[in-house]
Amino acid sequence: MPAVRLADGDLNYLLEGPATAPVLVLSNSLGTDLHMWDAQIPAFTQHFQVLRYDTRGHGASLVSEGPYSIEQNGRDVLALLDALDIAKAHFCGLSMGGLIGQWLGINAPERIERLVLCNTAAKIGTPEVWNPRIETVLAGGAQAMRDLRNASISRWFTADFAGANPGKVEPIVGMLAQTSPEGYAANCAAVRDADFREQLGAIRAPTLIVCGSGDLVTTTENGRFMQERIAGAELVEFYAAHLSNVQAGDEFSQRVLDFLRA
Repeated sequence: MPAVRLADGDLNYLLEGPATAPVLVLSNSLGTDLHMWDAQIPAFTQHFQVLRYDTRGHGASLVSEGPYSIEQNGRDVLALLDALDIAKAHFCGLSMGGLIGQWLGINAPERIERLVLCNTAAKIGTPEVWNPRIETVLAGGAQAMRDLRNASISRWFTADFAGANPGKVEPIVGMLAQTSPEGYAANCAAVRDADFREQLGAIRAPTLIVCGSGDLVTTTENGRFMQERIAGAELVEFYAAHLSNVQAGDEFSQRVLDFLRA
Protein backbone atom coordinates (compact mmCIF):
# COMPACT_ATOMS: atom_id res chain seq x y z
CA MET A 1 0.00 0.00 0.00
CA PRO A 2 1.12 3.61 -0.50
CA ALA A 3 2.37 5.65 2.44
CA VAL A 4 3.12 9.28 3.24
CA ARG A 5 6.42 9.94 5.01
CA LEU A 6 5.88 11.93 8.21
CA ALA A 7 8.71 13.36 10.30
CA ASP A 8 8.87 10.19 12.42
CA GLY A 9 7.63 7.44 10.09
CA ASP A 10 5.17 6.35 7.41
CA LEU A 11 1.38 6.82 7.44
CA ASN A 12 -0.31 4.05 5.46
CA TYR A 13 -3.27 5.01 3.23
CA LEU A 14 -5.53 3.95 0.36
CA LEU A 15 -7.01 6.38 -2.18
CA GLU A 16 -9.84 4.94 -4.26
CA GLY A 17 -12.55 6.27 -6.55
CA PRO A 18 -12.81 8.80 -9.39
CA ALA A 19 -9.87 11.21 -9.44
CA THR A 20 -12.17 14.14 -10.25
CA ALA A 21 -14.66 13.44 -7.45
CA PRO A 22 -14.73 15.27 -4.08
CA VAL A 23 -12.51 13.68 -1.43
CA LEU A 24 -13.95 11.82 1.57
CA VAL A 25 -11.54 10.91 4.40
CA LEU A 26 -12.41 7.88 6.56
CA SER A 27 -10.80 7.56 10.01
CA ASN A 28 -10.73 4.26 11.92
CA SER A 29 -11.70 3.46 15.49
CA LEU A 30 -9.30 2.51 18.28
CA GLY A 31 -8.00 -1.01 17.66
CA THR A 32 -8.99 -1.32 13.99
CA ASP A 33 -7.40 -0.31 10.69
CA LEU A 34 -8.53 1.18 7.39
CA HIS A 35 -10.24 -2.08 6.43
CA MET A 36 -12.97 -1.45 8.99
CA TRP A 37 -14.54 0.62 6.18
CA ASP A 38 -14.45 -2.13 3.52
CA ALA A 39 -18.25 -2.49 3.47
CA GLN A 40 -18.68 1.21 2.65
CA ILE A 41 -16.19 1.41 -0.22
CA PRO A 42 -18.40 0.16 -3.11
CA ALA A 43 -21.09 2.75 -2.32
CA PHE A 44 -18.82 5.62 -1.34
CA THR A 45 -16.53 5.35 -4.36
CA GLN A 46 -19.50 5.83 -6.70
CA HIS A 47 -19.59 9.46 -5.60
CA PHE A 48 -16.28 10.26 -3.88
CA GLN A 49 -12.57 9.78 -4.06
CA VAL A 50 -12.21 7.92 -0.77
CA LEU A 51 -9.06 8.43 1.30
CA ARG A 52 -8.74 6.01 4.22
CA TYR A 53 -5.66 5.55 6.35
CA ASP A 54 -4.31 3.64 9.34
CA THR A 55 -4.15 5.98 12.33
CA ARG A 56 -0.68 6.22 13.89
CA GLY A 57 -0.10 3.11 16.01
CA HIS A 58 -2.47 0.97 13.92
CA GLY A 59 -2.31 -1.27 10.87
CA ALA A 60 0.70 -0.64 8.64
CA SER A 61 1.31 2.92 9.87
CA LEU A 62 4.15 4.02 12.12
CA VAL A 63 4.24 3.06 15.79
CA SER A 64 6.07 5.94 17.44
CA GLU A 65 6.75 6.37 21.14
CA GLY A 66 3.63 7.25 23.13
CA PRO A 67 1.57 8.63 24.61
CA TYR A 68 -0.18 10.20 21.61
CA SER A 69 -2.75 12.99 21.52
CA ILE A 70 -5.80 13.59 19.34
CA GLU A 71 -4.10 16.80 18.18
CA GLN A 72 -1.13 14.72 17.00
CA ASN A 73 -3.47 12.36 15.12
CA GLY A 74 -5.33 15.32 13.65
CA ARG A 75 -2.09 16.87 12.43
CA ASP A 76 -1.25 13.53 10.79
CA VAL A 77 -4.46 13.90 8.75
CA LEU A 78 -3.49 17.42 7.71
CA ALA A 79 -0.03 16.17 6.70
CA LEU A 80 -1.67 13.42 4.64
CA LEU A 81 -3.94 15.93 2.89
CA ASP A 82 -0.99 18.23 2.25
CA ALA A 83 1.13 15.42 0.82
CA LEU A 84 -1.67 14.47 -1.58
CA ASP A 85 -2.37 18.12 -2.48
CA ILE A 86 -5.94 17.99 -1.14
CA ALA A 87 -7.05 21.45 0.00
CA LYS A 88 -10.42 20.47 1.46
CA ALA A 89 -12.27 17.22 2.12
CA HIS A 90 -15.29 15.67 3.76
CA PHE A 91 -14.37 13.73 6.92
CA CYS A 92 -16.05 10.70 8.48
CA GLY A 93 -14.57 9.23 11.66
CA LEU A 94 -15.81 6.61 14.10
CA SER A 95 -15.07 6.56 17.85
CA MET A 96 -11.41 7.71 18.08
CA GLY A 97 -11.81 8.78 14.45
CA GLY A 98 -14.75 10.91 15.57
CA LEU A 99 -12.54 12.62 18.14
CA ILE A 100 -10.05 13.36 15.36
CA GLY A 101 -12.93 14.77 13.31
CA GLN A 102 -13.95 17.04 16.18
CA TRP A 103 -10.38 18.32 16.51
CA LEU A 104 -10.22 19.05 12.79
CA GLY A 105 -13.61 20.77 12.80
CA ILE A 106 -12.49 23.00 15.70
CA ASN A 107 -8.87 23.65 14.69
CA ALA A 108 -8.76 23.31 10.88
CA PRO A 109 -12.22 24.39 9.70
CA GLU A 110 -10.85 25.60 6.36
CA ARG A 111 -9.92 22.00 5.47
CA ILE A 112 -13.29 20.37 6.25
CA GLU A 113 -16.34 20.45 3.96
CA ARG A 114 -18.83 18.22 5.79
CA LEU A 115 -18.23 16.26 8.99
CA VAL A 116 -19.63 12.88 10.03
CA LEU A 117 -19.05 11.92 13.67
CA CYS A 118 -19.92 8.27 14.29
CA ASN A 119 -20.23 6.45 17.62
CA THR A 120 -18.18 9.05 19.42
CA ALA A 121 -18.42 11.67 22.15
CA ALA A 122 -16.88 14.98 23.11
CA LYS A 123 -15.23 13.05 25.95
CA ILE A 124 -14.98 9.25 25.95
CA GLY A 125 -14.55 7.50 29.28
CA THR A 126 -12.46 8.47 32.29
CA PRO A 127 -8.88 7.89 33.45
CA GLU A 128 -10.27 5.17 35.72
CA VAL A 129 -11.33 3.28 32.58
CA TRP A 130 -8.30 4.00 30.41
CA ASN A 131 -5.33 3.80 32.79
CA PRO A 132 -5.83 0.15 33.83
CA ARG A 133 -6.28 -0.81 30.17
CA ILE A 134 -3.06 0.97 29.21
CA GLU A 135 -1.18 -0.77 32.02
CA THR A 136 -2.63 -4.19 31.14
CA VAL A 137 -1.77 -3.87 27.45
CA LEU A 138 1.78 -2.65 28.03
CA ALA A 139 2.41 -5.41 30.57
CA GLY A 140 0.71 -8.21 28.63
CA GLY A 141 1.73 -7.39 25.06
CA ALA A 142 0.32 -9.53 22.27
CA GLN A 143 -1.56 -11.83 24.67
CA ALA A 144 -3.32 -8.83 26.21
CA MET A 145 -4.40 -7.73 22.72
CA ARG A 146 -5.84 -11.19 22.06
CA ASP A 147 -7.73 -11.01 25.35
CA LEU A 148 -9.06 -7.57 24.40
CA ARG A 149 -10.19 -8.99 21.08
CA ASN A 150 -12.51 -11.42 22.86
CA ALA A 151 -13.84 -8.76 25.21
CA SER A 152 -14.46 -6.31 22.37
CA ILE A 153 -17.11 -8.40 20.60
CA SER A 154 -19.82 -7.47 23.10
CA ARG A 155 -18.81 -3.77 23.02
CA TRP A 156 -18.60 -3.48 19.27
CA PHE A 157 -21.68 -5.50 18.23
CA THR A 158 -25.05 -6.42 19.68
CA ALA A 159 -25.27 -10.07 20.75
CA ASP A 160 -27.81 -11.02 18.09
CA PHE A 161 -25.70 -9.51 15.29
CA ALA A 162 -22.50 -11.13 16.53
CA GLY A 163 -24.19 -14.51 16.77
CA ALA A 164 -25.74 -14.32 13.30
CA ASN A 165 -22.82 -12.71 11.43
CA PRO A 166 -19.49 -14.28 12.42
CA GLY A 167 -18.17 -13.65 8.91
CA LYS A 168 -18.56 -9.90 9.45
CA VAL A 169 -17.48 -9.83 13.09
CA GLU A 170 -14.34 -11.99 13.01
CA PRO A 171 -12.32 -9.90 10.49
CA ILE A 172 -13.02 -6.74 12.50
CA VAL A 173 -12.13 -8.07 15.94
CA GLY A 174 -9.13 -9.78 14.33
CA MET A 175 -7.76 -6.30 13.60
CA LEU A 176 -7.61 -5.62 17.34
CA ALA A 177 -5.65 -8.80 18.01
CA GLN A 178 -3.10 -7.69 15.38
CA THR A 179 -2.75 -4.11 16.64
CA SER A 180 0.58 -3.10 18.18
CA PRO A 181 0.22 -3.08 21.99
CA GLU A 182 2.43 0.02 22.16
CA GLY A 183 0.41 1.79 19.46
CA TYR A 184 -2.87 0.80 21.06
CA ALA A 185 -1.81 1.99 24.53
CA ALA A 186 -0.49 5.27 23.12
CA ASN A 187 -3.86 5.91 21.45
CA CYS A 188 -5.78 4.91 24.59
CA ALA A 189 -3.96 7.84 26.21
CA ALA A 190 -5.00 10.12 23.33
CA VAL A 191 -8.65 9.16 23.80
CA ARG A 192 -8.36 9.44 27.60
CA ASP A 193 -7.03 13.00 27.41
CA ALA A 194 -9.35 14.37 24.71
CA ASP A 195 -12.14 16.65 25.92
CA PHE A 196 -13.97 18.86 23.41
CA ARG A 197 -17.08 19.57 25.52
CA GLU A 198 -16.33 23.28 25.78
CA GLN A 199 -15.15 23.65 22.17
CA LEU A 200 -17.91 22.00 20.14
CA GLY A 201 -19.56 25.35 19.42
CA ALA A 202 -16.55 26.28 17.27
CA ILE A 203 -17.47 23.62 14.69
CA ARG A 204 -19.02 25.31 11.67
CA ALA A 205 -18.98 22.50 9.11
CA PRO A 206 -22.34 20.85 8.39
CA THR A 207 -22.29 17.87 10.75
CA LEU A 208 -24.02 14.51 10.94
CA ILE A 209 -23.84 12.58 14.23
CA VAL A 210 -24.33 8.81 13.97
CA CYS A 211 -25.31 6.82 17.07
CA GLY A 212 -26.03 3.19 17.86
CA SER A 213 -29.01 2.37 20.07
CA GLY A 214 -27.04 -0.50 21.60
CA ASP A 215 -23.76 1.42 21.98
CA LEU A 216 -22.71 1.32 25.64
CA VAL A 217 -19.36 3.02 24.95
CA THR A 218 -20.55 6.23 23.27
CA THR A 219 -24.27 6.50 23.85
CA THR A 220 -27.03 8.30 21.97
CA GLU A 221 -27.06 10.71 24.92
CA ASN A 222 -23.43 11.54 24.09
CA GLY A 223 -24.53 12.15 20.52
CA ARG A 224 -27.33 14.47 21.57
CA PHE A 225 -24.87 16.44 23.71
CA MET A 226 -22.80 17.12 20.59
CA GLN A 227 -25.87 17.85 18.46
CA GLU A 228 -27.06 20.52 20.92
CA ARG A 229 -23.72 22.33 20.74
CA ILE A 230 -22.89 22.10 17.01
CA ALA A 231 -25.04 24.53 15.07
CA GLY A 232 -27.43 22.77 12.69
CA ALA A 233 -26.09 19.28 13.42
CA GLU A 234 -28.21 16.31 12.37
CA LEU A 235 -28.44 13.07 14.36
CA VAL A 236 -29.33 9.56 13.22
CA GLU A 237 -29.59 6.43 15.36
CA PHE A 238 -29.23 2.88 14.03
CA TYR A 239 -29.88 -0.43 15.71
CA ALA A 240 -26.21 -1.15 16.38
CA ALA A 241 -23.59 -1.21 19.08
CA HIS A 242 -20.26 0.63 18.79
CA LEU A 243 -19.35 -0.15 15.16
CA SER A 244 -22.48 1.07 13.44
CA ASN A 245 -20.84 1.16 10.01
CA VAL A 246 -20.36 -2.62 10.17
CA GLN A 247 -23.60 -3.57 11.89
CA ALA A 248 -25.90 -1.16 10.02
CA GLY A 249 -24.01 -1.72 6.76
CA ASP A 250 -25.91 -0.50 3.71
CA GLU A 251 -28.31 1.58 5.79
CA PHE A 252 -25.35 3.41 7.35
CA SER A 253 -23.70 3.96 3.97
CA GLN A 254 -26.86 5.37 2.39
CA ARG A 255 -27.58 7.79 5.24
CA VAL A 256 -24.01 9.11 5.19
CA LEU A 257 -24.12 9.49 1.40
CA ASP A 258 -27.45 11.34 1.60
CA PHE A 259 -25.90 13.79 4.07
CA LEU A 260 -22.62 14.27 2.17
CA ARG A 261 -24.41 14.83 -1.14
CA ALA A 262 -27.10 17.16 0.22
